[in-house]
Amino acid sequence: QVQLVESGGGLVQAGGSLRLSCAASGRTSAVAWFRQAPGKEREFVAAIGQSASSIYYTDSVKGRFSISRDNAKNTADLQMNSLKPEDTAVYYCAADDRNDINWPYEYIYWGQGTQVTVSS
Repeated sequence: QVQLVESGGGLVQAGGSLRLSCAASGRTSAVAWFRQAPGKEREFVAAIGQSASSIYYTDSVKGRFSISRDNAKNTADLQMNSLKPEDTAVYYCAADDRNDINWPYEYIYWGQGTQVTVSS
């Protein structure tokens, strides 16, 4: 059982930046960030494989967001730049700990989420 804890959310003006961090209680293979805005379904944002050589983004954040991980620390970060009001959502970290998994990943563990609010 892996526990995930997100941090780094907050209020920022449009065009600003935030860095989210996901701390895992144990080893993970794939890690991803999802988000859910009020009244909308949860959507995929970004994912990274265990070796960090496999990285995926949803189109709306390409060129603005960057996902990374530190396997020694069991953390995965989401650097968010050029934020827009439409990025406002609760951001969730998700992870898997199974070996030899391929894209598209499936996620067993989920964090509680962290609020990101972008003002116009």
